[in-house]
Amino acid sequence: MEAKAIWQGDMSFLGSADTGFNLKMDSSEIAGGHDDGFRPTELLAIGTAGCTAMDVISILKKKRADVTAFEVHAVVAKAETYPKVFTRMHLIYKVTGRGIKPDDVERAIQLSEEKYCPCIAMFRQVLELTREIQIIEAQP
Repeated sequence: MEAKAIWQGDMSFLGSADTGFNLKMDSSEIAGGHDDGFRPTELLAIGTAGCTAMDVISILKKKRADVTAFEVHAVVAKAETYPKVFTRMHLIYKVTGRGIKPDDVERAIQLSEEKYCPCIAMFRQVLELTREIQIIEAQP
C-alpha cells in the first residue's frame, strides 16, 4: 500500500491511497488551517472503528444475525504534551437488530480484535484498549 498527502496550501492536504479515493485534511484556524478537513489523528481513530466494524458485520452476516443498524465509536484519550499520542482507546459497539445473540456479537468482536483487524493489533501494542457492547432490539 502507498498513501500520500499532497499540500493544497496553508495547512490543507489532499490524502489518497492505492484505491484512488481522496480526502481532505486540515488543521484548526489557530494552527494555520481553515478547519475544513479531517485531522490526521482523527483518521487513525476512524480507520480503527471502520476496520473492526467491517470485520464484525461480516461475521454477523455469516451467522445470519438480523442486524438493522450497526455503529462502532472510538473514544480516544491523548497525552496532554506533544506529540500528544493516543494513550487509550475505548471502542463502543452498538448493534441494533432482531433477536441478536450476545454470544454471537461477543465472538465476532473477539475474532476482529484477536485475528482480523490490523488497526487493533497495532494499537494494542502501544495503548490501553477497552470495549463495550450495546445490543438494541429493533422496533417491529
